[in-house]
Amino acid sequence: MSFLGYVRSDGSVGTRNYVLVIPQGIISKSICDFVTGTKSILTVDHGSGRTANDRETIARVLIGLGRNPNVASVILHAASPGVGYPELRAERLADEIARSGKRVEILDAARDGGTYGAIVKGIQLARQMAYEASKLRRKEVGDEHLCLGVKCGYSDTTSGIAGNPAVGYLYDKIVAAGGTAMFGETTEIIGAEHVLAKRAATPQVAQAILDAVLVQEARAKATGLDIRTVNPVPSNIKGGISSLEEKSLGAIHKAGTAPIQGVLKYAERSQGKGLYFVDNWMGHLSIFAGYAAAGANIVLFQLGGGGVTGRTLLEGSPSVVAPFLWTTANPKTYAAARDSIDFYSGTVIEGSETPEEAGERLYRTVIDIASGTLSRSETLNYSEPIDMYLQEPRF
Repeated sequence: MSFLGYVRSDGSVGTRNYVLVIPQGIISKSICDFVTGTKSILTVDHGSGRTANDRETIARVLIGLGRNPNVASVILHAASPGVGYPELRAERLADEIARSGKRVEILDAARDGGTYGAIVKGIQLARQMAYEASKLRRKEVGDEHLCLGVKCGYSDTTSGIAGNPAVGYLYDKIVAAGGTAMFGETTEIIGAEHVLAKRAATPQVAQAILDAVLVQEARAKATGLDIRTVNPVPSNIKGGISSLEEKSLGAIHKAGTAPIQGVLKYAERSQGKGLYFVDNWMGHLSIFAGYAAAGANIVLFQLGGGGVTGRTLLEGSPSVVAPFLWTTANPKTYAAARDSIDFYSGTVIEGSETPEEAGERLYRTVIDIASGTLSRSETLNYSEPIDMYLQEPRF
């Protein structure tokens, strides 16, 4: 099958067509408030006191978001959180983004008349860029141009039985078509890492999967905790999950059955196509921005039932520039948040569909959204600050 996307000069294909303004702050917000078709990244404070490794991670996220195929052009202002560190200099970020062939413009309050002057210039540039982007037309392209990222959360028995298998079917189909699919949450594969290691394309990839788990367990034990005794969390247990191993075995269903081609760092872009494991954390306000920075042009959150029933999912996209889909197999979650859920696979539990039929329906939903239909979260003009996955202490 194929979808309608925006073909970029580097050969990548976008499912959306944004002007991105980075990094955060009043300049970005003012431009995006004033100009239609713009997006900005809103984060918690990642400024001074970060180690060089964490600053490089921040840079990797910002550069990756700028290079995402859903972005047509980029405005980058020098009011950076880097406090003069070379990793986060506006010129460095701009040069890296421009390698993808995009138009990149830098604002500098010191040269552009202060903050007010930079805002005015930024609005003028953004209007030009948005106009230029609007001239682009969607073209029919193959599924090999899809790049997906997924996490599961609030897991319960419906997650492993129906929700994650439907996503796994989708992943198998995209990978078989030559596309790219990413899954992660290292803490969510503990107890099932040996199963994933057997699916590794090479012995080196298998060892990298096992090593990622060993490092996470060691970090937990350094605090005096054994993660195998504090996970699953109470909401998982209430949802019918009895052990960490049971939770993990259900979680890895979302990765389908394809060979795992490599293990990526947070926000790292793969060097090839296929299925990849990402060594990241489970927080959705960090994980989806990392997937988008790694090139995902669509992301999915597969929901269980814990903590969701009784509230509407009034959340914008934490992936900043990638369409964000909510999926669930839990009938109570679906009933409580029907206006927010993009896809329901509880039909498998109810007996009206097989897992494969539900997966095929999810695939058609993804193709529809890739071609321009809004996801439910995209109908909201609201976003939460993302929290980048930074692992080292702050000084």
